[in-house]
Amino acid sequence: MEGRRGVWLVVLCIAAGAVFALFAAPSEEPIGRGSRAPDFSLPRLGSGEPVSLAGLRGRVVLVNFWATWCKPCEEEMPAMQRLYESLAGSGFELLAISVDEDPALVERFRDRLGISFPILLDPDQRVSHAWQTFRFPETLLVDADGSVVERYVGPKEWDAAAYIDRIRRLVAAEVPSGARGGASAPGSGATGSNQLGDS
Repeated sequence: MEGRRGVWLVVLCIAAGAVFALFAAPSEEPIGRGSRAPDFSLPRLGSGEPVSLAGLRGRVVLVNFWATWCKPCEEEMPAMQRLYESLAGSGFELLAISVDEDPALVERFRDRLGISFPILLDPDQRVSHAWQTFRFPETLLVDADGSVVERYVGPKEWDAAAYIDRIRRLVAAEVPSGARGGASAPGSGATGSNQLGDS
């Protein structure tokens, strides 16, 4: 009887310790609707020019995480290109963040598909992990204030009216005072590290 009581005491102590560790350990807040989008600075494919999310404040940004070896990523790219062309110069930006290790693969992929929107390089997946993206493609829509509006997992028909209309509504929404002047539009001729013209 004494032995059984001792076993139960050990089990209870272990369980209590596990519960304490669970609640005491700092947990990472999930990034989803309403979350502040983590800032980043990554080199742009081709030029190596650094592009930061903070530099695009005042614009609606679609941040797409992808890889050349990801077939669903490739499948959605043409629709993403059409979305980009439809909304070019409207207070919208699209950033495709590649997690590939070899930039040459990314360049060939871009050229083969005729992609003109900005592609950024995250070979060590530092930014991908900070944004809690582990399945590709994964895309987050960020409003002009820098807050996450929506998280999309898997390929989408980005040029469908529902997506274009939603982004247009966000672009038309009120933005922080003077924010629209803080980032240059693609091809505007403005200078700065976040001038994002065609690739």
